[in-house]
Order: sequence, then C-alpha cells, then structure tokens
Amino acid sequence: MRVHGRNLFLIIIGSFIFSLGINYLAIPAKLSEGGVIGISIIIYYLTGWSTGITNLALNAVLMVVGWRYLNRRTVIYTAIAIFFCSLFLYLTGHPTVPLTKDPLLAGIFAGLLVGIGIGLVFLSGGTTGGASIIARMLNKYFGWSLGNAILVFDVVVITASIFQIGLERTMYTFIAVYIGARMVDYIVEGFNSKRAVTIISAFAPVIAEKITGELNRGATVLHGHGAFTKDSKEVIYVVIGKQELMELKRVVKEVDPEAFTVIHEVHEVLGRGFSIGK
Repeated sequence: MRVHGRNLFLIIIGSFIFSLGINYLAIPAKLSEGGVIGISIIIYYLTGWSTGITNLALNAVLMVVGWRYLNRRTVIYTAIAIFFCSLFLYLTGHPTVPLTKDPLLAGIFAGLLVGIGIGLVFLSGGTTGGASIIARMLNKYFGWSLGNAILVFDVVVITASIFQIGLERTMYTFIAVYIGARMVDYIVEGFNSKRAVTIISAFAPVIAEKITGELNRGATVLHGHGAFTKDSKEVIYVVIGKQELMELKRVVKEVDPEAFTVIHEVHEVLGRGFSIGK
C-alpha cells in the first residue's frame, strides 16, 4: 500500500505540473505539443473546446491498445494519470495572466514543466497516455529511450500543426518538446542513476569488506592476472548509486591510494537490491 500511495502521489503531482506547462505557458504563447495533447491543443485553437475533455476522449481509444500490450499495473496507473491530467487541464484552463509573453521563454519552460510532469508519471510506472503509451511499448519490447520514443511521435504531430500556428511557433514548439524529452530521460534515468566500479588492488579483500560493511553494498571479487607481469590479481566489481560514489572513493583511497579504479556509467540495473524494470 505504501508503494501504491507513493506512485499515486507521483501521478497527481506529475499531472498537475504537466497541466501548468500546457495551460500557463504553451497555449498562451500559441504553441503546440506532441502526441494526443498536441492534437487536443490544435482542436482547442480551432473550436475552443477544453483540452482536458478532448485529451480524455482521445486517450480512451489508445487505452484499448495499452490494455492489450502493457501489463495490468501500467494500464491502471496510466488510466489514473490520464484522468488526473485531463482533470487538471480542465481546472487550470484559461489562466487570467500568462507567465510570459516571450514565445521562446514560454517554449523553454513549457518543455521543462511538461517533461518533469511526464517523467514523474513514468516513475510511478504509468504513462500520460497518447504517444506515451506507444513509447512505453517501444521501451519494453525494443529498449528505446522513453524520451527519444516520445520525441519521434511528437515530431509527426508538431509538423502537422504548422498549418494552424505557423512556422515560427512550430519551431518554438520543437524547442519545447526537445527540452521536455530530455527532462523525461533525466527524471526517469537520472534519479535512478547507478555507477559500476571496477577496482584492482593488492588489498582487494579489505576494500570489499569495507564496501559490504560501511556502504552496505554487495561486491564481487574476481580473480585475474596481469597480461604482462602474469601476477595474480583480485578485482572488485560493485554497482552503487551515484550519491554513494564519493564514499566509495574515500574507502578505496584510505585502504590503497594506488588502487586502479575504473568508474562506468550504468543505464539500468536489475536484480536483488535494485529496482526491477517496469
């Protein structure tokens, strides 16, 4: 229940931030967006219909696809996210005072808010619907980056919007969507960023003991030898969070200042002690 409560909180906060980016920055600057929300914005420009209502209606169709290809948990969270996104889009519509009249600033900060909002929803295990559902499918089956998958589908919708908002506003929209895609990747991957560290030292057992004792992390000791000297060597391999890296460096330096240490950036870690992929 605590996990579900945390995910519901992420969905609500993410949906609210997403709606602010659309209604307080993108629409007042006459910009568009990608995916279903982009279509909803164009419909709003043409008819004045609430983006919240059209977003809900259009996503209802895509939920059928999501139900068939995504796991039940993701579909449930996505349905909740679509509801709250549509609700907040409806409630925050027609702001009395736009945050800025500069379309470039509006595009930059719309991208930031929309990207943060979608990223928080992704962290919960859901999507905001539309292209996000397709992005989840591509991420699950083909390993595509969530941000890049969204970007591809957004380009199609944004390009089509040029006939309604003009070339210049479309260019600003591309800036917003690109920033949003990068923010999604940062939120989803940056907060879960891990580092794989390879340590070669004559005092490997001592370092490994400190890693398991002081850092409370598992470590694997591999046996090898120098290619030139043929001397036997022990190699420690450990995966840790980015925030733990400085502490690991301190431990290694205290035990063996001459230890050979290689640090690798890790995209994703699955298994005991780490998050299981959604």
